[in-house]
Amino acid sequence: MASLVVQYRAHLERPRSLVDFDTHEKRFGMRHRSHPNASIPCRGCSPLSSSPPAPAAPFSPSLRRSPPPPDSGVMASHELSSLLTTGFLTHVLGAGHFLLQKMSRALHSPCFMAPLLWVASLLVVVSPGDAFYLPGSYMHTYSQGELIFAKVNSLTSIETEMPFNYYSLPYCRPQGGIKKSAENLGELLMGDQIDNSPYRFRVNVNESVFLCTTKGLNENDAKLLKQRTRDLYQVNMMLDNLPVMRFTEQNGVMVQWTGFPVGYSPAGISDDYIINHLKFKVLVHEYKGGKVEIIGTGEEGSAVISETDKNGMSGYQIVGFQVVPCSVKRNAEDFNKLNMYDNIDPVDCPVELKKSQVIRQQERITFTYDVEFVKSDIRWPSRWDAYLKMEAGAKVHWFSIMNSLMVILFLAGIVFVIFLRTVRRDLTRYEELDKEAQAQMNEELSGWKLVVGDVFREPTCAKLLCIMIGDGVQILGMAVVTIVFATLGFMSPASRGMLLTGMIVLYLFLGIASGYVSVRFWRTIKGTSEGWRSVSWLTACFFPGVMFTVLTVLNFVLWKSESTGALPISLFFTLLALWFCVSVPLTLLGGFLGTRAEKIEFPVRTNQIPREIPARKYPSWLLVLGAGTLPFGTLFIELFFILSSIWLGRFYYVFGFLLIVLLLLVAVCAEVSVVLTYMNLCVEDWRWWWKAFFASGSVALYVFLYSINYLVFDLRSLSGPVSAMLYVGYSFLMAFAIMLATGTIGFLTSFAFVHYLFSSVKID
Repeated sequence: MASLVVQYRAHLERPRSLVDFDTHEKRFGMRHRSHPNASIPCRGCSPLSSSPPAPAAPFSPSLRRSPPPPDSGVMASHELSSLLTTGFLTHVLGAGHFLLQKMSRALHSPCFMAPLLWVASLLVVVSPGDAFYLPGSYMHTYSQGELIFAKVNSLTSIETEMPFNYYSLPYCRPQGGIKKSAENLGELLMGDQIDNSPYRFRVNVNESVFLCTTKGLNENDAKLLKQRTRDLYQVNMMLDNLPVMRFTEQNGVMVQWTGFPVGYSPAGISDDYIINHLKFKVLVHEYKGGKVEIIGTGEEGSAVISETDKNGMSGYQIVGFQVVPCSVKRNAEDFNKLNMYDNIDPVDCPVELKKSQVIRQQERITFTYDVEFVKSDIRWPSRWDAYLKMEAGAKVHWFSIMNSLMVILFLAGIVFVIFLRTVRRDLTRYEELDKEAQAQMNEELSGWKLVVGDVFREPTCAKLLCIMIGDGVQILGMAVVTIVFATLGFMSPASRGMLLTGMIVLYLFLGIASGYVSVRFWRTIKGTSEGWRSVSWLTACFFPGVMFTVLTVLNFVLWKSESTGALPISLFFTLLALWFCVSVPLTLLGGFLGTRAEKIEFPVRTNQIPREIPARKYPSWLLVLGAGTLPFGTLFIELFFILSSIWLGRFYYVFGFLLIVLLLLVAVCAEVSVVLTYMNLCVEDWRWWWKAFFASGSVALYVFLYSINYLVFDLRSLSGPVSAMLYVGYSFLMAFAIMLATGTIGFLTSFAFVHYLFSSVKID
């Protein structure tokens, strides 16, 4: 465990003993940002001392995804995804796509060919065979010498959390000009900006290549390069949709990162050095075709490869993309006569600073790269294992979950056994008495039985409560469905932005549930449907309105900084259109359905005069705030993983653990809220509505405080007021959403409990 701590915590200069995230490389927002390597942030080490990566583990010769070795700890969702998407599901998807293709061709072919195509389509449906399906990507096989161009994403840094365009720095540009890749909604929201690059590879051809020599750096370019270097900005490059990976040796342990730094700043020296030479290693798997149908969906579209195409499929598949960044000082005059992609002599990464390329005004920088293709036994379906493997980190998740589960179940079991036995005994004694004895007993007893006439009295700010309950249902439903699909493997890391896009789509369509719940509770409390339109409108605008307000303020900050994280004005209006043209109408539709649903009848009548609440020795809100500590205890370890994946640029792909934590959180929120509601009723406090909501919703306060603690003690590299403002703003939105979701869980459970409890009491 100590070695794992060294891997992840060295850049913080503070040893830990809990977890290692170096192999948990799934970003929560799906952006592949990279953590700086250990030799760069210290500003005293050279990035050139990179050790070669460990040899790849052998894989099964089967075309299907082979099971991971016992010590790899690969996420169970990967295995489940392979099981779900292999065989029958693949044949169904493949047959449907293949069938549509054949139908389309038949319409444009001679009539006598149509029956043959239909027969071929049916044979595809019933024919046996092996196949696989990886959501979000499809296999591409390259021929010998085929040209491939790498792509570049936004420059990112854990110090500023503000992404910038790759070509904002004086890098070499493609010969055909800069072309932006099509980006989905999630990528745009996360600040991704994927462009083409001049880095060209010829499949299975090893070479050393000259790119370009820049003009003399002007004052602005030199200053900007120095600033980006000192802010630890990383270059995020991709080849065949696979992020580039680099390896460094740290305290005798091999550590892997994605991306490579813009430059480095040695300690004690005022000069900064740029990375201008890259040594790429491309792992390829030789594929010879086979009698399979391979169906995939990806950014470039979809493809169906039939058995007749197997000869054309023979070639090479890219299964790994690695880099060793170097800073090499070159004489620009020696490269004046060279053109882009001319071959040059290979060079080793220098160790002496005097042989490295310094960043200085009027300095001309020459960019070159080496590429080496290495054959690998890794098969294409398993190429993401290097990014998503967990190793010892899984033990931390399981230990945390089991520890939380045992403590929670033990405490909840004790409380509920005593509580249920007490309530059942009181109800049994009460029902066995005759009417005169019940009347006498009512005069002698105290506690929850004395608030029968006030327990369902309308709470203060009833409309706001209904609105928050509706929004909580919407957020909770979105979270549950998203995590379940991600656990089943449908949120592939190959599809950047897919997670966030899916969450937005789910949130929009769950507006029906939000409007239905809020209006139905409004009818229950008020006894009439009057005013349901305003409740529906406010439900549709409350949480999105808060989000848009905060995001607009943060967006102005990013606009001023010229960051790619700023939302374009067109995207801003697109989000507004989705809000008012999709979410609001669906919420109004749900509210209308809520007016047609049967009203929830209270089991007891409410007195006209409210009962006086006895004075208490301590404020009741202290108990409400304290109740949030138990739900927080179930998620704070996983919250640490999530915050690290967001702010330290790691991949997050442990959705199976997250699903377990979510189920535990739901159970604990329900238990805590019910217990606190019962305690309030026992002291004759009938104002339980809001307390039931905040008993479980108060966990959001601890989440926000933990986020601030994480900023102070774990993100000490985060610099500047702008970065801190972004962090606090996003943390507030996260805590606000958690409050609505957890508060809704507690309120709905407490409402069901109170309704059941008082429906068991006989009242004349």
